[in-house]
Amino acid sequence: MLGLPDHIEAFLFDLDGVLTRTAKVHAAAWKDMFDTFLRAEALRTGTEFAPFEPADYDQYVDGRPRLDGTRTFLASRGVTLPEGHPDDRPGARTVQGLSNAKNDTVLRMIKEQGVEPYAGSVAYLHRLRELGLPRAVVSSSANCRDVLRAAGIDDMFDVVIDGLVASREHLPGKPAPDTFLAAARALGTEPAHAAVFEDALAGVAAGRAGGFGTVVGVNRTGQAHALREHGADLVVDDLADLIDGQYEAGR
Repeated sequence: MLGLPDHIEAFLFDLDGVLTRTAKVHAAAWKDMFDTFLRAEALRTGTEFAPFEPADYDQYVDGRPRLDGTRTFLASRGVTLPEGHPDDRPGARTVQGLSNAKNDTVLRMIKEQGVEPYAGSVAYLHRLRELGLPRAVVSSSANCRDVLRAAGIDDMFDVVIDGLVASREHLPGKPAPDTFLAAARALGTEPAHAAVFEDALAGVAAGRAGGFGTVVGVNRTGQAHALREHGADLVVDDLADLIDGQYEAGR
C-alpha cells in the first residue's frame, strides 16, 4: 500500500515542494533578490541585464543550502563576491548580504501567504504513522521547523535534519548526501533500507549518491525527465500516487 519495495523501512522527506507548497515561494524570493542584484550589476558595469530564469533556479539553487545557492548561481554568471558576514545588511554586495535579502523576502512571503501542505503528502504521512514506520524531514532550510509548524505537520516526524543542524554538525548540503545520511543514522536504519523523497534535482542526486534503497522524484514542475536523469527510481506527481500505484519507473 506504500508503492515502494518491501525492504524499505524508513522514509526521508524534503520539505519545500515535497511536503509543503513553499517551493514556488522560494523560487519567487530567489528571483526577486537576484534580479535586483543583476540590474544593479548591469548598471554598474554597463552591460545588458540578463534576469534570473526558472532554469537557473532548477540548476543552481533548488535544494541547496541558501549560501551555496547564492555562490553557485553567481559563479554561473562569472561573478565573484566577498563572503561577508552573517549579519551583513540584506542586499549588501556580499554572498551573505544577498542571502540575507533572499531570506527576508521568503519569510515575509510565508507570513503573508501562510503555508499549505500537499494533501497527498499528508495522507501518505498519516499512512506511515499508522504503520509505525519511521519518518524524517531533511531540508537545507534554516526555517524548516517554523514551516512545519505553520503547515500543521510538525508532529508527523521522528527526526528533523535542517539547515541549523547541518551548520552545527558541519554537514555539506545537497547534492552531497550527508544530511540524508545523518537522518538515516538518527532513525537507526541503513541507507539501503531507506527511501528519499525529493522534488529538487540536487536532492535527487544526493539520494542517489548516498546509496539509498529508493529515490522518489516528486514532479511538481514538469521536470520528470530531469529527475530520472539525476537518479530517481520512481517519479510521481504527488505522493498520493504511491498509495494508488500511479507512478513510473525512473531507470
